[in-house]
Amino acid sequence: MDNHTPEQRKKNMQAIRSKDSKIEVVLRKALWAKGYRYRKNYKKLIGKPDIVFISKRVAVFCDSEFWHGKDYHACVDRIGTNSSYWKQKIKRNIERDIEVTQTLEEQGWIVHRFWETEILKETDRCVELIERSLQTGRGI
Repeated sequence: MDNHTPEQRKKNMQAIRSKDSKIEVVLRKALWAKGYRYRKNYKKLIGKPDIVFISKRVAVFCDSEFWHGKDYHACVDRIGTNSSYWKQKIKRNIERDIEVTQTLEEQGWIVHRFWETEILKETDRCVELIERSLQTGRGI
């Protein structure tokens, strides 16, 4: 049973951002401060990566832990409301992330996927991994 009215639930769901999320902004600001220029939410690539370096063929995804299923099997039992829908939705998101990564790599792109906590707690490490790919032209 949902604790919110349909109007409250709709408002909550509309507030979830598909772009310019906190984690994206944190990583982009760190890259920008180091002098890197990029495209954001690049629609011409499958999966619409959050950050793209076109000339170096590097795509970066900033994945939130709930929506993209970090520790899915450990956390799946905590989903209370409409659990069958959310389990299926998150499972499909995980599958789609794998498909997108494989497709981009087959097309010659270097793909980085960072979890929310990685970006917030280890921003410098995330930037270093991206820098290495930009300098060497290879993924890690």
